[in-house]
Amino acid sequence: MRKLYLICAFVLALAAAQYSSAQQQALPSHFANWSGQPTPMWVETEAPSNYVELWKETGRTPGEFCEYSSGGAKIDVGLQKYRDPSSAYEMYTALIRPEMHPSTLNRTSAVDGDRLFVLLGSSILEVRPTPAISTADLVTLVNSVGAHADQAPLPPIRTYLPRGFSDGTQRYARGPVAFQNAIASLKRDEFANLVSEAGFSVNAEAMFAHYREGKDEAVLLLIDYPTPQLAEQHLRHLEQAIPAAAKQAGTTMERKASLLSLVLKPSSMTYGNTLRRAVNYETEVTWNEPHQTVTDPPLLSTIAKIFIATGVFMVVAVVLGVAFGGVRVLAKILFPGKVFDRPEQMDVLQLGLSGKRINSRDFY
Repeated sequence: MRKLYLICAFVLALAAAQYSSAQQQALPSHFANWSGQPTPMWVETEAPSNYVELWKETGRTPGEFCEYSSGGAKIDVGLQKYRDPSSAYEMYTALIRPEMHPSTLNRTSAVDGDRLFVLLGSSILEVRPTPAISTADLVTLVNSVGAHADQAPLPPIRTYLPRGFSDGTQRYARGPVAFQNAIASLKRDEFANLVSEAGFSVNAEAMFAHYREGKDEAVLLLIDYPTPQLAEQHLRHLEQAIPAAAKQAGTTMERKASLLSLVLKPSSMTYGNTLRRAVNYETEVTWNEPHQTVTDPPLLSTIAKIFIATGVFMVVAVVLGVAFGGVRVLAKILFPGKVFDRPEQMDVLQLGLSGKRINSRDFY
């Protein structure tokens, strides 16, 4: 009997492990006319050092990989997994390049001649080579993987960027490594020392983008803080950290509530001011205390209530007075000298004007 229990426990444990593995697997074994066998994809050890540090900052975890085939065509599909959607978005913006183009799959996807990146919740789907698969099949794959994606919203700071930035230049950072990578990729290395004053230790978030309009160009940096007080504090530190040459070149900074906007080396002050005014950030103050509208009652109603209350008080006073007096009289009649006005407990002060002694029993 004991062996039977052990066998059943082993079978149940194996089934639970297989079920858990199936639940965690996001890449399908089949989609459209494609088929493959997904396998775990571990973090590569031989990679550029900046990527390794960025993977640590974004909390990358083992993902999935699958080589799909359909007829004679083959594609490689990787699914990189991260701590949360914000971390995945941080890595996604580090992967895309200006030479890539937005795809029609969703608003956070980029494609070039060989590969495709699609941000899906806390994961990044990579497909290559893209010419080997049709758009319809890609849509099927993205929908299948997206069904398992984390539906938490992406960082709001990305919506603060004005329209018109160069595709592939947007960079999101909520840590020093991503901030440094963004500075380097946007060729603004003279601002690398800002990372120590940005305030990532207090949960600051940064967003970069490069803008170009005719002969004018600039890099816009937005830094969002949990409170306006923290934003004001780091504003002072960042002002001191900006190189003097950069200030002379037109670099300016401004605070609006908890958001700092920095225009890094604009081609002209006019363009820099125009870019800053276009930032999509509005503040609202919400008062959640309960409230009510107070109005004065009608004058006649107030006077009537006063008379009624006075009348009630007078009636109560008369009733209580009569009741007290009646009880006292009855007690003196039924129990003379025993309840009230007991001679041994009464002192009567006499002036002696009449010469006749006053008997206390004569008083009620």
